[in-house]
Amino acid sequence: MMPNTCARDMMVSNLITLSPQMDALEALDVLLRHRISGAPVVDSDKRFLGTFSEKSCIRFVVDTAYEQMPSNNVMNFVDTHPPVIDVETDLLTIAQTFLDASCRRLPVLDAQGRLIGQISRRDVMREVRDHLNKRVPADSGSGLYLSAVLAGVDRPFRASR
Repeated sequence: MMPNTCARDMMVSNLITLSPQMDALEALDVLLRHRISGAPVVDSDKRFLGTFSEKSCIRFVVDTAYEQMPSNNVMNFVDTHPPVIDVETDLLTIAQTFLDASCRRLPVLDAQGRLIGQISRRDVMREVRDHLNKRVPADSGSGLYLSAVLAGVDRPFRASR
């Protein structure tokens, strides 16, 4: 049974964020320094603009090598339409979103599009594992079912005609 959890219960709200005015190399340095695979980009009002990720960094490297891009602005490499969720999104929907989209994190936005948190695939795994660890094992009773199966080994097999 899945835990009755929503994004509000499991989101991380103390996030490393990037500014849309940042240089792409500076953003890459932030990811490396903090050992994270991506970070949300927000404006001065905390409105979510997109995600700068390891994939964005690779795009930056390739574009710079092949196209000699004159601008290194981070917004040139940001995924501006990643899947997002709100605080009421349930755990099963979050898990399904991770299956359907190739992303490692889901930004949690308020009704005005401001970033209020983030959930990673690891957060989902942790929530499910914590839930399973809290469950009380069902009493197996006297073990009659198992003993009936084991006793059935001694019975001859009869094919029906």
